[in-house]
Amino acid sequence: MNRGLLRLLTGGYGRQGLWLAPLIVTLLLAGFLTVRTPDFLRTENLLNVVAQVLPIMITAIGQTFVVIAGGLDLSVGSLISFTTAVLAMDGPGYILIPAAFAFAVLVGLTNGLVVTRFNVHPIIATLAMQYILLGAVRLLRPVAGGTLPDIVLESVNGAPFGIPMALIWAVVAIATAWKLLYGTRFGLHLFAIGGGTASGNEQAARNFGVSDKRTMVLAYVISSCFAALAGVYLAGRISSGDPNVGLGFELDAITAVAIGGTQLSGGIGSLPGTVIGALVLALLSNGMNLTNISPFIQTAIKGAILMAVVGLQSRKKMGL
Repeated sequence: MNRGLLRLLTGGYGRQGLWLAPLIVTLLLAGFLTVRTPDFLRTENLLNVVAQVLPIMITAIGQTFVVIAGGLDLSVGSLISFTTAVLAMDGPGYILIPAAFAFAVLVGLTNGLVVTRFNVHPIIATLAMQYILLGAVRLLRPVAGGTLPDIVLESVNGAPFGIPMALIWAVVAIATAWKLLYGTRFGLHLFAIGGGTASGNEQAARNFGVSDKRTMVLAYVISSCFAALAGVYLAGRISSGDPNVGLGFELDAITAVAIGGTQLSGGIGSLPGTVIGALVLALLSNGMNLTNISPFIQTAIKGAILMAVVGLQSRKKMGL
């Protein structure tokens, strides 16, 4: 029984990976914050937690598709900033919003093609894209500002029937990702490709007729589109374009994915785990803010958590 419980807590069953242990950590953390500070359960603070977790969660969901297939996307933070800058160009929403997502598709295609066709390591390919986007966004909008389309502001800050828009965004993002990952052959192919990569046989999925390169490219496109979606939300929340708003989101997204039990070597992971991982990060940030911990220390703690979580994963399967 002890061995079975240990396997369940450490993700030893199936391809869903570790998810129960992060859920327990989330509940314990929420309980600790409830006892530690009376401000935690206030409605305003809980709504702030939801607002904090949403952009991280959306970005991490997109990252999950790439990581399950054995890749990594470090360009999402700069793409988030670029999306806010595009939306703040003082133009009509029906032009700026499609333009932002069209650019995200282009970024995802470029990342995917560089990784699959030119055999560039995902870290190098997406890190290069990160710096390209960072330079582009600072040329486009050197400082925060600009005017957003009304539809962006209304879609983020409204509350139809008393339901905060952040909750609606979360449901839509999770439902869309759930359909893609668990309701299509594409999702099955992602696990097959990642499983082959993790085991050292990158041709395994292809030997069974899976178009691994096309699937991988599509995974990067999905990651970029979810990052753009997070950018739309953040733009509406801060009511401007900001060249720095996405900085650090790549670390937060990867940390959330890893906390949720997705193996960075590929082949094992789950959408619920990623959502739980994002919630853990949001609760940690909220708790540290309530207890006045320095933002610099918070960043160091996130890095330490990522190092610890990745260190617990099997080195024999570590492809990064």
